[in-house]
Amino acid sequence: MRVLRTGGIDPLQALFIGQTYIDITFLTDEIPTGDEKTVARDYAVAFGGNAVTAAFACAKLGVVPDLLTTMADDWLGRMFIDMAMAYRIPLHARKVARSSLSFVMPHEGKRAIVRCRDDHFLHPFPALNLDGCKVMHLDGHQPDATLAYAKQARERGILVSLDGGAVRANTMELLDFVDVAIVSDRFCQQLEKTPEQTLEILRKKGCKVGGVTQGEHGLLWYEAGDGVSRLPALHVPAERVIDTNGAGDLFHGAYVYSWLQKPQARWSFHFRFARAASAFGVQHLGNEARLPRVDDVMATAAAFGDPLH
Repeated sequence: MRVLRTGGIDPLQALFIGQTYIDITFLTDEIPTGDEKTVARDYAVAFGGNAVTAAFACAKLGVVPDLLTTMADDWLGRMFIDMAMAYRIPLHARKVARSSLSFVMPHEGKRAIVRCRDDHFLHPFPALNLDGCKVMHLDGHQPDATLAYAKQARERGILVSLDGGAVRANTMELLDFVDVAIVSDRFCQQLEKTPEQTLEILRKKGCKVGGVTQGEHGLLWYEAGDGVSRLPALHVPAERVIDTNGAGDLFHGAYVYSWLQKPQARWSFHFRFARAASAFGVQHLGNEARLPRVDDVMATAAAFGDPLH
């Protein structure tokens, strides 16, 4: 399945590969148990999934990527198609029986999540024409598709970016074909390594750029032959932080966009741009509301003392 934009589509510049969720995010002080009820203060329903949210972020910023993701022929799947069409994102569907759901409860800068996932693929992943593709972003879901397309990207000189939120079945093999690997603290814990040791693993795997996201402590990262640097998080006052879920996905989508716009810039600039995008995002409820335009990113960076030029 491919959702076409009215009047045709732009040439493929970027391909994102991941797992689709519908996120239901709600604000409440407590979760009822037993025979109880409560009323949430606010809620949002939007697209979800790591690479999926990153793709929507990239599209909102101005570069619309293609998206290879799981899709079900149910009412939630049709809702997701409507969401993608609103952003003119071409979809390449990997069919599953049921749509996946996330129930997200933000609380005091953290978030609790219950996921209901169907990742039993009913068909092989679709074969896509990568002519013109400049960058590929993966989150490790659909492991057969991610590895196959990462290998093709390496052969074609396409930049490969990985959101390493967790160590998955073939992550270590996949890293051999990744140029930019940004992983989480959880990733390091699964490897039983410190962040610094994890960065050394990424270097040895050949990743030109590697990083570990550490929430309020920012990003620990390296570029090419440089040493390890820390990019501190922008300080968003606690009273303005509403929902941190998806902030990392927004970070990935924003640095992919930034690289596409300024491929000759250093990664320090791309990560500063992405940091400001995330700082904007945590001040809003739900994935759709958190997506910034470029002027939102620039205004946020300036407001928090890091103007981007």
